[in-house]
Amino acid sequence: MTANDSQNLGKAEPAGDGAGGGFDWLYSPRLRGIASQLLVVALLLWGLYEIAANTQANLKKLNQNFGFEFLNQAAGFDLSTSLLYYSSNSSFGRALIVGFWNTVLVAIVGIVLATILGFLVGVMRLSKNWVVSRTATLYIEIVRNVPLLLQIFIWYALVLKPLPGTKQAFNIADSVFISNRGIIAPHPEFGDGAWLGAVFLLAALVGTWLFRRWARKRQEATGERLPVWWISLPIIVLSPFLGLLFAGWPLTWNYPELAGFNFRGGMTMVPEFIALLLALSIYTASFIAENVRSGILAVSHGQTEASHALGLDNSKTLRLVVIPQAMRVIIPPMASQYLNLTKNSSLAVAIGYPDLMYAGGTVNNQSGKAIEVFSILLVVYLSTSLLTSLFMNWFNSRMKLVER
Repeated sequence: MTANDSQNLGKAEPAGDGAGGGFDWLYSPRLRGIASQLLVVALLLWGLYEIAANTQANLKKLNQNFGFEFLNQAAGFDLSTSLLYYSSNSSFGRALIVGFWNTVLVAIVGIVLATILGFLVGVMRLSKNWVVSRTATLYIEIVRNVPLLLQIFIWYALVLKPLPGTKQAFNIADSVFISNRGIIAPHPEFGDGAWLGAVFLLAALVGTWLFRRWARKRQEATGERLPVWWISLPIIVLSPFLGLLFAGWPLTWNYPELAGFNFRGGMTMVPEFIALLLALSIYTASFIAENVRSGILAVSHGQTEASHALGLDNSKTLRLVVIPQAMRVIIPPMASQYLNLTKNSSLAVAIGYPDLMYAGGTVNNQSGKAIEVFSILLVVYLSTSLLTSLFMNWFNSRMKLVER
């Protein structure tokens, strides 16, 4: 065999004019991939066209037109809870906005409570104390395996509704009343100049952020760690009160008073909101606790031994060494739990809490615009979930280890 023959062994023979020689493009992975993607896109567009055409035909049979002009019409129904001004004379669009903010309220408060409780229970389950660890395990196994809707009904029908009526309500310092109508507490009313409290709070947050950056650089340079949290917390808490004091204290309290069969004044947390919030927080916390446990177990035991060798006790080891490393494992599944909590809030319709789904269903019944209403709900829930995912992905990137 010559040298030229050995060099030609690894080379493919050029396509000839024989059978199949003109169809070499069928054997190209790149061309097949492009063709399959174009086929999928074509089928998708055809399916969307068929759905739109079918919908248009059905609307024509019902003498209805697709449009969102109905959002300006008067709603004609009340909502029990509203963060914004709302009455039965308000529009359908405002009813949906009120329902959206009610959903945001229960989602944000529920996420905060579920995170705190989940971290606490997750750490408890790894405790060396038998009673503490078994209590946490019992809580997780029971709550995770009971349907969320059933838990909502339990809190609403078996815990909150049996509370005494307004005249026999539990009285706390003649300021807070607890009854089957909910929790009635004093309502703050701000006057002119109250904006100065918000300005002081914003300045405290910015100052805390700058102080935290300076303390971190100082620790990297000298090794000395400052109590940033214990210094920043009082400043953040006291700053709005200091701003109100400079403005002449434009703050008064509207206290609730019993008037007939109900309370007048103050602010009310209705039983529907409390039941939904408790059920969502406790249910989601059981899953977050397992995420926390798995994240802590993912940290090498050598890290704990090394921290003990440096003189750190168990609490500082957990707070300064284990948890920061475990967060890289905890955050991704925790983002899914936050999304689940937000979407599970739509179960509020079962007990009458006026969230976005409740408001949307009522608007649909009043207007008959099912396609438009549920399209709005779909876009809102999708946008909320994508924004939550975007924030958690950013936070997760901030917690990653950065190689030097």
